[in-house]
Amino acid sequence: MDDDLFQLRQLPVVRFRRTGESTRSEDDGENREQVVRIPEQTDLESVAFADGAPVPREFANPTDDTFMVEDAVEAIGFGKFQWKLSILTGLSWMADAMEMMILSILAPQLHCEWRLPSLEVALLTSAVFIGMMLSSSLWGNISDKYGRKTGLKMSVLWTMFYGVMSAFAPIYGWILVLRALVGFGIGGAPQSVTLYAEFLPMKSRATCILLIEIFWALGTVFEVLLAILVMPTLGWRWLLGLSTIPLFIFAILCFWLPESARYDVLTGNQEKALATLKRIATENRAPMPLGKLIAAKQEDRGKIRDLFSSHLRWTTILLWFIWFANAFSYYGLVLLTTELFQEGGACGMSKGNKMELRCNLECKYLNSDDYKDLLWTTLSEFPGLLVTLWAIDRLGRRKTMALCFFVFSMCIIPLYGCVGRTAMTVLIFIARAFIAGGFQAAYVYTPEVYPTATRALGLGTSSGMARVGALITPFVAQVMLESSVYLALSVYCCCCLLAAVASCALPIETTGRALQESSHREWGQEMMGRASSPSSGRIPNSSSGSQG
Repeated sequence: MDDDLFQLRQLPVVRFRRTGESTRSEDDGENREQVVRIPEQTDLESVAFADGAPVPREFANPTDDTFMVEDAVEAIGFGKFQWKLSILTGLSWMADAMEMMILSILAPQLHCEWRLPSLEVALLTSAVFIGMMLSSSLWGNISDKYGRKTGLKMSVLWTMFYGVMSAFAPIYGWILVLRALVGFGIGGAPQSVTLYAEFLPMKSRATCILLIEIFWALGTVFEVLLAILVMPTLGWRWLLGLSTIPLFIFAILCFWLPESARYDVLTGNQEKALATLKRIATENRAPMPLGKLIAAKQEDRGKIRDLFSSHLRWTTILLWFIWFANAFSYYGLVLLTTELFQEGGACGMSKGNKMELRCNLECKYLNSDDYKDLLWTTLSEFPGLLVTLWAIDRLGRRKTMALCFFVFSMCIIPLYGCVGRTAMTVLIFIARAFIAGGFQAAYVYTPEVYPTATRALGLGTSSGMARVGALITPFVAQVMLESSVYLALSVYCCCCLLAAVASCALPIETTGRALQESSHREWGQEMMGRASSPSSGRIPNSSSGSQG
């Protein structure tokens, strides 16, 4: 799951401070910050930046107050502009969720139509995640160099183009390459969250995390509904093409998106940044802060060895396994669902093995009942999200993650027996609700437990482990399951039981604790979640979220 909610929890807690109250020398301040200075004067009709760029009259202020982009975002608050941005970002996440959900529908269809062995079916699923892993840092670098909006538009158009092209794939080799290229484009989807987060005031971020998760769940439900309508009559090629609808809508509407004001300031385009902030203030009907515009000094990037310092080593190891288990089990259950529905559960698959010699080319198409039950299990993500949001502050982050993993394991155990179709649907519903909730809890806990300098790196590496889990799980859910359904179910059950123990063993509980502060403070600012090069002229790296 897209990883990429990470950026929502990485932006700084900002405090205003007058430059006149600083005890530092002016020369020292110039060395550590990029300051756009508005000369003091009483005539507000015509003022200018130090480099000669004009300042709009309404932003001029004869006092010695300063503000950064983050200050302006906090002052303007959450309003109409952010609601529009939420819908656009949500469309990006819907598209991501649909491309993930389509894997469980496409696999049995191609298995039958092209007579593919299960190993090739599993490789088709893994190809998407391989593409995502290869591209995540590339899209982040493009966004840092050419702008968040540019990187986002490129990744969306890339995904849409190859998504449509994969619908015309004539043979297995073509669709394997084309789906890998789709995954390559999906790796840039978290850039929408990077842009989104840079326009969100701090107090609204929790609500926005909920909103993004709802769009993910909507995407999975929409994909199943689309399959119910399209698959019986038009087939899988139309399903692949129509699944790009959210991307097509986003591609049209993203021209409304402004470039990140923070990015513009750090690249020296202060006038454009001010125009963007003015536009947001106008749409939200809120006043703009007045004063000097400051581009804050950026934090040094953390290093891998920092994650294994004495006080973080155990936390890092446990979190890597927790993220691996989350993705391994979540996507595994998505793929298992269609397999179990087709065969009538473990009992049906076991009887089938005894009655006839099954080869790995045997297949069954999904029928209307399979699609309906798949829809019910997909709807589980909504109550799963609500349960997690209720529990995460009451039980704590660690206990919530442990609870989610434990309930998932307990729901897998009855599937060993000859449970009926209804009971199997209910068990998968509950299991998926809680494993999706476990993802949400991990998204909340991970940025809270790491200090500023290593926060982006900790999130990126954890999310990278999740991608590894997602890449491996098709070979369990689609290949191992064919050999032994009991062995496949045991792998998922044991993995989540171990993850529950790992969650309880985490040494730090972050409930009620503020994000760990930066090691240095600049002009009274607490620089939270900044990860960039030491050079003040460099753009803060946006690939950390996209690595997951």
